[in-house]
Amino acid sequence: MQSAEQRAFLAAALAWTRRPEERHAARMLHSPFSGVPQELGAAHAALAAREGRLLDRIAEERLLAPFGTALAELSKFTDESAARQEILRRFQLDDTLPGASAAPHGGRFALCEPATPEPRKGMRATRPRFSASQLNAYVECPRKWFYRYLCGAVEDKGSSASFYGTAFHAALENLHSEFPRPGDADPAQLSLKLEGLINSAFDRHRNDFGTPVEYELQRRRAQRTAKKYVEWLLAEAKRASFTVVGCELSAELEMEGYEFIGYIDRLDRDDKTGAVAVIDYKTGTIATSAAEYREKIRQFKDFQLPFYYWARTAQGDRVWKLALLPLKDALLDVAPIVLEVVPVPSQIGRSASATGVIPLSELERARERMIELCAELTSGETTAFGVTADPSACTYCAYKIACAHRPYPEDQRFGR
Repeated sequence: MQSAEQRAFLAAALAWTRRPEERHAARMLHSPFSGVPQELGAAHAALAAREGRLLDRIAEERLLAPFGTALAELSKFTDESAARQEILRRFQLDDTLPGASAAPHGGRFALCEPATPEPRKGMRATRPRFSASQLNAYVECPRKWFYRYLCGAVEDKGSSASFYGTAFHAALENLHSEFPRPGDADPAQLSLKLEGLINSAFDRHRNDFGTPVEYELQRRRAQRTAKKYVEWLLAEAKRASFTVVGCELSAELEMEGYEFIGYIDRLDRDDKTGAVAVIDYKTGTIATSAAEYREKIRQFKDFQLPFYYWARTAQGDRVWKLALLPLKDALLDVAPIVLEVVPVPSQIGRSASATGVIPLSELERARERMIELCAELTSGETTAFGVTADPSACTYCAYKIACAHRPYPEDQRFGR
């Protein structure tokens, strides 16, 4: 029994013997049974489809000479039966599939017994440590967590936005290493210093941006944002004197046998009370109000600042404030989203204010949920990882091309 490719080649060859036209030769040339290397044959056939003169090319091309000779010989046959035998012999075609024996029982197939499917096995996290970012990814989309942390399926090479954030973070780290007490610094010197650090940091990442234009646009955006940052920094220092304890501080914590690690962008200590504030720089989109961010923590959609709170508390600090510092929009003043930690329960208001409170009990629930997620990820009982129901989570996901079940936005669903 012939394969589909053999039958297609034989049909094209027989058509050639009846009427030697270029289209029949092109079909033969595309086939792996032509005797011509497939890349070479496909290239000549594609070129001839656009420009014609395939037979002339076959005659002129030395590598196609054996194929051209075979075409010339086949065109002499007038008897189809004899032509068929010559085609089978010359191109070494077989009436049966390679390695297959003749079918028993008058040509009927003898079917094999179906294979027994392997039982599903659960998968577990293989990394010894967890981070808040890892848990955030799992909550946002378990499939994303599976691709990124369990498979390493696709390398995320980064984007212009991510390189902007990396360079800006580095510049601020160097600034506060030199000026841990911004209130004591000369404003002009502070602004000039940050401008130079921004230029240096972005220059180190120059080749990471797609084009020189993109690099320059992002650098200038950072410079405009840096001016807003210095204005806010000096206003904060004037309102209440503080010292920057450190930047990019390692935060390590063990909870119920699970190890966590992260890095705090900035840690401030109030000069008067000694309480510390955890500040996380954000160069992407964040909550627009303190109430909105607190609700994300309550719904277990963000573990970043709760983790930092418990990590610094374990170090003996009294953390009184958790803040997200937006550094994305150069046209807006820097206005942090601030949650003050309070010991008593408090209702979430509907205020659009950038400042608010978060009860200690909600941070404790976030801590308990982190432990539950770690237990789930290390249990080995998960056999499938579902996809998010939120299409916006797929917008910048590096794995969306590989995810066949990702949700589509409403305006695209009828076009799938």
